[in-house]
Amino acid sequence: MKKYAVIVAGGTGLRMGAPIPKQFLLLRGKPVLWYTLTAFLSAYDDLKIILVLPGKYIANGEAIINETSDPARVQVAVGGDTRFQSVKNGLKQIEKDAIVFVHDAVRCLVSTSLIKQCYAAALENGNAIPATFAIDSIRIETGHSNTVADRAKVRLIQTPQTFKAALLLEAFEQPYDPAFTDEATVVEKTGVAIHLVEGEASNIKITSPIDLLIAEKLLEERTP
Repeated sequence: MKKYAVIVAGGTGLRMGAPIPKQFLLLRGKPVLWYTLTAFLSAYDDLKIILVLPGKYIANGEAIINETSDPARVQVAVGGDTRFQSVKNGLKQIEKDAIVFVHDAVRCLVSTSLIKQCYAAALENGNAIPATFAIDSIRIETGHSNTVADRAKVRLIQTPQTFKAALLLEAFEQPYDPAFTDEATVVEKTGVAIHLVEGEASNIKITSPIDLLIAEKLLEERTP
């Protein structure tokens, strides 16, 4: 089965407050994006990556690609105004008979074991969405009041969201809906049941300065 990873690096990272998007910030001397690309290139020798970048940062992305172990396996697509459009642009380079991972570029600590777990589950179930349990108390706001929610029933969704390509390609033929928060919500609207797999606490999304500090520490612990 062919394997593709659509790595979505279309964000501008306003919450980070940095002069460049967060996927280009350095962690232990390497860009955040480099770690993400390396994780997927290391997972499977036959996996191809479509890296979706903002148009003005194509050159930055290509420079990082050239620092990876196998630049020939990475292609570039230009992002759109929404995540939906960015992923759709990346999917233009995908064949139907394949498994597709869609991953946030700034989840740079994703492990090869999680990637392989998602692949196996998607082969069996059509899709695999990594998720972790909520550890904080949860409250739902309803107008001017709020109510407690049962955190045992709450799952925090991660990436790589993994699908049989035919399901994903068909789902992205739908018109854009503001309710689409990720690829699972797009596929679910076509009537496909979503299959959750256990995610990883270390698979954090770099969105604020404190996340960079956490990622630095986690990478330090991984270094032999």
